[in-house]
Amino acid sequence: MVAAVEGRAGVRRGSRWLALSDALVLVLAVAGAQLWRFGTPADADGFDPTTSFVALEYTWVSIGVIVLWLTSLHVHAAYDPRMLGHGTQEYRAVVDATFRLFAALAIVSYLSKLELARGYVLVAFPVGLVALLVTRRLWRSWLGVHRARGRFADSVLVVGDLAHVQPLVRDLRASSDAGFRVVAVCCADSPESVEGIPVVGCEEDAAELAQRVGADVVAYAASSRLGATGLRKLGWALEGTGIDLVVAPGMTDVAGPRIHARPVAGLSLLYVEAPRFTGTRLLLKSAFDMLAAFILMVALAPLFVVLSALVWFEDHGPVFYTQRRVGHGGRSFVMTKFRSMTVGADQVLPEGNDADGPLFKLRDDPRVTRIGRFLRRSSLDELPQLLNVLRGEMSLVGPRPPLESEVAAYEEDVHRRLLVKPGLTGLWQVSGRSDLSWEDSVRLDLYYVENWSFTSDLRILMRTLRAMHESNGAY
Repeated sequence: MVAAVEGRAGVRRGSRWLALSDALVLVLAVAGAQLWRFGTPADADGFDPTTSFVALEYTWVSIGVIVLWLTSLHVHAAYDPRMLGHGTQEYRAVVDATFRLFAALAIVSYLSKLELARGYVLVAFPVGLVALLVTRRLWRSWLGVHRARGRFADSVLVVGDLAHVQPLVRDLRASSDAGFRVVAVCCADSPESVEGIPVVGCEEDAAELAQRVGADVVAYAASSRLGATGLRKLGWALEGTGIDLVVAPGMTDVAGPRIHARPVAGLSLLYVEAPRFTGTRLLLKSAFDMLAAFILMVALAPLFVVLSALVWFEDHGPVFYTQRRVGHGGRSFVMTKFRSMTVGADQVLPEGNDADGPLFKLRDDPRVTRIGRFLRRSSLDELPQLLNVLRGEMSLVGPRPPLESEVAAYEEDVHRRLLVKPGLTGLWQVSGRSDLSWEDSVRLDLYYVENWSFTSDLRILMRTLRAMHESNGAY
């Protein structure tokens, strides 16, 4: 009942609180920019009429900027409950609202010959934008935690043929933090339940049944009974009910930015862009990798010295462990890590294996040294791979670098892992690491290969810091 009560209505209330927090953030950012640029009307040396007049004049300017900024956020649907907590649209709305507002202010300022102080503008807008994005990130984290507990989720009625309904129900239930809670299914060719969800009727009665079960969303999978005409009538029937209609295209592991809807001859066709493995974006990624790796190597040099000493003092063995791995295009390279096992440990595998694929994983591996256990749990054993990044053999973010024996056992599809450079971190690193099954590890790596972008790399790097702190799946 908690989930039912605190569903979309709870998110609407949350969006109002978000608007209030945005207003507070903008007041602080804009007022701070004004104080930094102009100070207060009365300074420590006494009252200055000129300063007083300018500060007072910019107070009204600041109030106007804040009001216009909040208005722009509303116009760009930055508080739409359906958008909050999903994908990158929420962040894009904030960025678009901010840049378009400032573009409009620049044009108005130029045409009206009204000059805004550059220092004021150069502080207010960047600080305000960053603060808004940080607020959104904090809100999303809070919302994700509560959605994982069954709160603030949209109730969903899934409609379609059994073959299409079943995987959709399974995926929605597996993504508890996505904000969807399947409450019922409309499927004429199914038993009494699908994946434990009750079947309440056939597809033709979906609009009436959605209101009866209290659904916020009708999720349409392919249905031979409804077809295109039936889907259109379903949309008509849901008009005015407050219930959203979403259509599941049947594609998995394709990121939103690669999908574009284009009307052709009255049809809404979905165009799926091919993944990009060459071009300017790849050059920018490589340049960022090199620069960031160099900066990190310099900044972390004292830590390298300390960790090297700790590894050596434990058993006076080699500090580094090298192993041949397979990289971009199937080319092999020597990967470097801090040694976390006893010398010669890779020549002898103990009994038992916690992995379900070609990799060997053992939670309590007796070959791991005391300092090695710490290095693994903190992921600090990976730091020397920055050398591989500097040599162009690895990237900061990418699929996990596989062993040669592992690649030899790959199925055909898994070879797509080798279309990009392997990474020091990746989706596998921030999603469970060694706790992941072989299938999940492959799925995450292939998803990255198909959908990588510079912004997704930055998000993974930020999530890596949290994963290092929590140490989940590190052994």
